[in-house]
Amino acid sequence: MANTYSQLYIQLVFAVKGRQNLISTKWKDEIYKYITGIITNQKQKLIVINGMPDHIHILVGIKPDISISDLVRDIKTNSSKFINEQKWINGKFEWQNGFGAFSYGHSQLGNVIKYIENQEEHHKTRTFKEEYIKFLKLFNIDFKNEYLFEEG
Repeated sequence: MANTYSQLYIQLVFAVKGRQNLISTKWKDEIYKYITGIITNQKQKLIVINGMPDHIHILVGIKPDISISDLVRDIKTNSSKFINEQKWINGKFEWQNGFGAFSYGHSQLGNVIKYIENQEEHHKTRTFKEEYIKFLKLFNIDFKNEYLFEEG
């Protein structure tokens, strides 16, 4: 898209199906590298990625030529396939349906990066569900509790 200039920063957040703790510290770096490749192949810019055993945060600089839903679909589909091919878990790995997408301005990036990098620290005192609901409220997003999470 010639002569199109944009600066769009989106934090993507999504969970393992049933919020199971399936992302092991043994292979999380490999899955993060794989997801980085997916984002790069879509010609988007990964800024930071981190998470916990039951969910993931990805901060991307996104161009206006791709929909956020398409990018998340590609990340989830391809990373699930990769994880299952590696046979890192017993059974089938799946991401939960849906995702959170939260936008930021350039001046907010430092704080968002720090937040994502320090996931382990945040989750000493807050569950993923508590964290996610806090984001929804902070961004004034209407939601129904019964639709937030699929249980195991």
